[in-house]
Amino acid sequence: MLPTILDLTSLSEAYAAGKSPLDIIEIVIARRAASTDPAIFITPTPDDILRAEVRALMMRAPEPNSLPLWGIPFAVKDNIDVAGLPTTAACPAFSYRPEKDATVVARLRAAGAIVIGKTNLDQFATGLNGTRSPHGAPRSVFDKNYVSGGSSSGSAVAVASGLASFALGTDTAGSGRVPAAFNNLVGIKPTPGLVPNVGVVPACRSVDVVTVFAPTVGDGVAIRKVMEGFDAADPFSRKAVPASLPASGLRIGVLDGAEREFFGDKEVEALYDQAIERARGLGATIVPFDYAPFREAAALLYDGPWVAERLAAVETFLATNAADFDPTVRGIIEGAKGKTAVEAFNGRYRLEELRRKTEAEWEKADVLLLPTSPTTYTVEEMMADPIVKNGHFGRYTNFVNLLDCAAIAVPAGFDADGHLPAGITLVGSAFADDALAPFADAMHRTLNAGMGKDRLAAIPEASRVPQADDGLVPIVVVGAHLTGMPLNHELTRPGGRRIKSCRTAPDYRLFVLPDTVPPKPGLIREPGFDGKGLEVEVWKVPAEAFGRFVQNIPAPLGIGKVTLDDGSQIAGFLCEAHAIEGAREITELGGWRAYVTDQRIPK
Repeated sequence: MLPTILDLTSLSEAYAAGKSPLDIIEIVIARRAASTDPAIFITPTPDDILRAEVRALMMRAPEPNSLPLWGIPFAVKDNIDVAGLPTTAACPAFSYRPEKDATVVARLRAAGAIVIGKTNLDQFATGLNGTRSPHGAPRSVFDKNYVSGGSSSGSAVAVASGLASFALGTDTAGSGRVPAAFNNLVGIKPTPGLVPNVGVVPACRSVDVVTVFAPTVGDGVAIRKVMEGFDAADPFSRKAVPASLPASGLRIGVLDGAEREFFGDKEVEALYDQAIERARGLGATIVPFDYAPFREAAALLYDGPWVAERLAAVETFLATNAADFDPTVRGIIEGAKGKTAVEAFNGRYRLEELRRKTEAEWEKADVLLLPTSPTTYTVEEMMADPIVKNGHFGRYTNFVNLLDCAAIAVPAGFDADGHLPAGITLVGSAFADDALAPFADAMHRTLNAGMGKDRLAAIPEASRVPQADDGLVPIVVVGAHLTGMPLNHELTRPGGRRIKSCRTAPDYRLFVLPDTVPPKPGLIREPGFDGKGLEVEVWKVPAEAFGRFVQNIPAPLGIGKVTLDDGSQIAGFLCEAHAIEGAREITELGGWRAYVTDQRIPK
């Protein structure tokens, strides 16, 4: 029985256990036919062609999992070419049938992935809400009254509803991130130029990016790595020089003061604040920064001369087919007709001035943590005020490509009623794509909000994005070595760094060890015990210091593998079972810090 969400780990395990890609594609066909949202696809791949493509894959690569994406079903936004299927950009009169795959599609197919169809979008990728299509508006998988986000609307819904393992979108102003937020998904937004755009209908050619919607950060990164790489046929393709970030102790920039704008949505604001606290718990230093220059840069994308790029992409077609455009899309694109070359240069100058101002803010922070969208709306609300409300969605997304940034959007949880999701986005410098991924993955895992519409789904351990090797050894501490406790100096003096605060798995118990100075707890694992987990910290120390540290641990304490609440296992303090006989159990307090506070023991 396959899970609702078709993540890469689940399918790889199914194939290793004897399932065939033909079995999986039949499940996809059945799910697609049973879908209650008729606006997801513009052109589904016909059933018989899907079966034929799977058989061809199995002839080419008969061994299970012998290719990176062997038998993995994916959907493609219908402004990206797939040979044999029409490309329409959600405008039937514009339709053409490409003879070649877009570069990214060709690379994914070569890796074994199977295209299940072309998905709906805001026409000509103009919009962030998903209502600007003659094929209807795909809806949030959590409430059919609400927008799914756009322009990559159908792609996000296809993944979140379990029809595809991943989907391609495009992102000029936030279209690879906003739909992820509204559907409890990860959105991978590469640095401009990292992924080729050959075979993609342009919106703003100089800043367009092909993106990935996926259930997990690990899945999204793996898929992006298949797609990326220089393509000489794309004049905006670039040879990447990866940027690095600190492996621990990240400085995370967050919104402050008047720049915190949620348009009255207290629920999303609360989720943003909770995300900040989760980042702090993961060991990040939280730093307020001035968003104003980023916001001013964002405004240039639609209010400045860059809107003329949208006209440049469809100028000839618009001249003969204006009546075939969605009225809102047409109004936006025709608004560029008055733009002059002088305005274009002045816009470029203004962008560079603002870029210089943002440099001062980047001195404060390694990564920015922003709401993906400050709010959401029903389809009815969006249709009644399509320009203003669409603009609200882009408040924290529109600057990212203009300022040449990498970004990863991850879920931020659900509102107080558990009704609608929201998202946060981590933004880094150009080509920090890989460097952003471990922290983004950790943020997603701390949330426990599932994947897509399956809120109970556990994020597979196999998809975890590892931290870059910094030469330091991780260790879990539970008692006197916690931050602020008497023995914490044994970690800090040799250069140790706190990575995060978290909890153990549920099957651990905690006891007060008698006659220890300073007072210490004993952590015992008891399989089958169903607790709430215990507060611990994960630190990293130099390897030499770790060796000395272990050598000096007094009995009955020792070092063993401690399983954390996210499923990971890290070396940490454990206690010999005999030592807890007659000792006071404090498991119900949730951790040593609570006991110390309760007993008024000096720290």
